[in-house]
Amino acid sequence: MDKKNITIISGLSGSGKSTAIAAFEDAGFYCVDNMPVSLLPQFIDLPLYHSPDIPGFVFGMDLRDKEFILKYQKVVQKLNSDGYKLRILFLEADDEILRRRYSQTRRHHPLSSHKTIMDGIRDERNQLKILRKQAHKIIDTSALNVHELKSIIFKYVRENITINTMQTHIMSFGFKQGIPNDSDLIIDVRFLKNPYFIPELKPYDGENKAVQDFVLNTEETETFLKKYMDLLDYLLPLYEKEGKAYLTIAFGCTGGRHRSVAIAKKVYEHLSLQGKQVAITHRDKGE
Repeated sequence: MDKKNITIISGLSGSGKSTAIAAFEDAGFYCVDNMPVSLLPQFIDLPLYHSPDIPGFVFGMDLRDKEFILKYQKVVQKLNSDGYKLRILFLEADDEILRRRYSQTRRHHPLSSHKTIMDGIRDERNQLKILRKQAHKIIDTSALNVHELKSIIFKYVRENITINTMQTHIMSFGFKQGIPNDSDLIIDVRFLKNPYFIPELKPYDGENKAVQDFVLNTEETETFLKKYMDLLDYLLPLYEKEGKAYLTIAFGCTGGRHRSVAIAKKVYEHLSLQGKQVAITHRDKGE
């Protein structure tokens, strides 16, 4: 049975747990906030847990669950003994920073009923001190903004959890039919020689070898592909580092049948040889 990664995000209220959970979600994880710890074993029995499309699960758990402190150790020990890959990520911040964050958002601290915010913060810190000692990683968010915290989470995921890398989609299209709305990078290859004006090549598309030879075997195309592939080799790891889950690169020519198809196919082959998760579609090849 596949023992998927399980991460419990806990810590002090106002320390950025919601931001951390959102970062995991952006990285492709299935996330549930304010999950009662007693329900975790039942969740693992669901068919969803074994979905091949989900690299792992993240659960936000803290003192909002009144039974959390009483039950989490028993649940965690049982999962560990059963061979599940469970990690605890603990977020915290300085007392004054937490007080300021609550003052700015005007939210109620979960333990501040009939007492001050500072009393609630100190009470929560005291109740969670044992869990903090058991955490696999502690993140102090006192000096972090939202983007910095997300970057730390993405780095943690890359270094500690085996996940699928960013999925890259290569697309060819024709400007006559409009620019693809879901593209992240658009490359106009209409500067290349056009097989459309060669009678013996016009009936074919960019997957035909004769068309490919015509498009690819020129000095301009070779120079372009070298420079652009060098750029992609530089950019893709940066997108992955930032936590981007999907990237669509669209190559366009006039009709979307010749030049864009040949170039898209060449770039697809280049990324495939590097072991990237890459797919290709030709939107207008049949037009």
